[in-house]
Amino acid sequence: MPELTFRFAQEQDRGLILSFIKALAVYEKMLDEVVATEELLQEWIFEKKKAEVIFACEDGKEVGFALFFHNFSTFLGRAGLYLEDLFVLPEYRGRGYGKATIKRLAQIAVERGCGRLEWQCLDWNKPSIDFYLSLGARQMNGWTVYRVTGDTLLQLAE
Repeated sequence: MPELTFRFAQEQDRGLILSFIKALAVYEKMLDEVVATEELLQEWIFEKKKAEVIFACEDGKEVGFALFFHNFSTFLGRAGLYLEDLFVLPEYRGRGYGKATIKRLAQIAVERGCGRLEWQCLDWNKPSIDFYLSLGARQMNGWTVYRVTGDTLLQLAE
């Protein structure tokens, strides 16, 4: 039976992180939106330490990843973990690795004293929605995500 372990990404994993990001983007039909580079990942993950990555490894081979960072809840008065991306390679799905990765993130959140673990999911992604609900996650009805990017962000900053 294969052994599943987890490890935190190191600087030399920039290319591997980018390959998982692109694989996720292909799955989400958003590859044309990926502008991340190894250099940007180096700067923001490893130098500025604005995010972290763990890999799910089957017998030492990276088969999934999760990119996350701390957020803050004013109501709880403490930090939480925000899961930006979770992806398991298609050929390794159905083995419980996604659930194990979420469980590992929950453990990290508890170890760090965080008050919650949260994420977003595309509305059309029924398999993921069903998976998250099966874990006991609850959908945050009544909340809409807003985003400002690109030229709009630059104009707003003026």
